[in-house]
Amino acid sequence: MSAPITQENLYLLLPVKIGWLAQWLSEDKGISLADAINRIYHSQLYKKLATESTKYWHLGPVDLYEELKIEL
Repeated sequence: MSAPITQENLYLLLPVKIGWLAQWLSEDKGISLADAINRIYHSQLYKKLATESTKYWHLGPVDLYEELKIEL
């Protein structure tokens, strides 16, 4: 049995998703991991991802990364 995702527990999912995105962004752009993480946390995608009602947390890493590439 799994617990429902709410705004209060959504933060538990974010580090894994950000980790995938940061690694790929770092490799693609030739930037440090710290710079990649900084870009992600300041992106519109992160705002959507961190808001439960958008359901972006439901998307897989490939879909999220494609959206991030469009934004950046």
